[in-house]
Amino acid sequence: MTALWTSDEIAAATGGAASASFEVTGVTFDSREVGRGDLFVAMPGTVHDGHKFVDAAFAAGAAGCIVSQPVDGPHVLVGDGFAALQALGRAARERAQATILGVTGSVGKTSTKEALYAALDRNRPGRVHRSVKSYNNHTGVPLSLARMPRDAELAVLEMGMNHAGEIGALTAQVRPHLALITAIAPAHIENLGSEEAIADAKAEIFEGLEPDGIAIIPNDTPYRGRLVKAARRHADRIITFGSGDADVHAIHAVTAETGGSLISAALLERELTFTISQRGEHWVSNALAVLAAVEAIGEDVAVAALALADLGGLKGRGERHVIELDGGELVLIDESYNANPASMAATLKSLGAEREAKRRIAVLGPMRELGEHSGALHAGLAPAVV
Repeated sequence: MTALWTSDEIAAATGGAASASFEVTGVTFDSREVGRGDLFVAMPGTVHDGHKFVDAAFAAGAAGCIVSQPVDGPHVLVGDGFAALQALGRAARERAQATILGVTGSVGKTSTKEALYAALDRNRPGRVHRSVKSYNNHTGVPLSLARMPRDAELAVLEMGMNHAGEIGALTAQVRPHLALITAIAPAHIENLGSEEAIADAKAEIFEGLEPDGIAIIPNDTPYRGRLVKAARRHADRIITFGSGDADVHAIHAVTAETGGSLISAALLERELTFTISQRGEHWVSNALAVLAAVEAIGEDVAVAALALADLGGLKGRGERHVIELDGGELVLIDESYNANPASMAATLKSLGAEREAKRRIAVLGPMRELGEHSGALHAGLAPAVV
């Protein structure tokens, strides 16, 4: 494999000193994820210090480490592991020739990121990079940047937040050419106080846009105007998706025989009829956002739509498991990754639309980070449950 980083490049990026010459093909700060040829970044942790796992990382095949104290084995010695990871991420972004797409939102950002990656990878197989899992915070974003291959042509990077200012810090690292907001909902309202403040925090993603940048904004939100106003300060082009007068909207959307949706959509330059494998009205919105982004950067939307039809289940986000029982079967729908009022209501609506079900059981956990709004927002789900 082509080297992702050499020891000299790592040392130059981080201001560290290499103990030996080595090359790596991957980067991780989780010793459980180390593969052969990886760079292991020993991070100072709140529970465990990453230096305790250096030996395990080498045993798992790591080719080198970033450390802030000397260790046995090839390494780059730095003053601070976290700062070194951020520096490596910045260096990756500086050398990148790829078109960068940034994704955030209160709900649907990981699902949309995965769908957007699939759509772009169908256009340019093997040339698209993405952040994995939900690596979207102050450590996940620089890690995702540091992992970006030298020859990547497109990259889809997710950004998340719990407080105001966090998206601004992340988008300054990512510097996207296109920034997409999936939706605004009262997730993390405990920390931000209001949905208006949540919209403003999400709109920070536009601050990092490169010149001639593109903003993709949901039309179906009371904060559309607020988002558009924020985008105008930084974006060269603004595209809305959703219903009504959105630039990209569904003309018709019906449930497909497979359980997903059959959609006829008006895109920027054409109309397109396609199917998506994922179930629920919220996935119609996700699909429109994806195709808006794909068309905006000049990729083939028809090819992208084929990927949306083939998109498999996403772990913790609607993945379906069939369990055989005496006299029938149980379909378990795994939506366990996270919960907020918008995603919970969408999930319950999707469950209610299961036509073949003779019985439906919703197993609901509490929604966190809602603060003083918690009681009202939990009670507000009663109509969706009914």
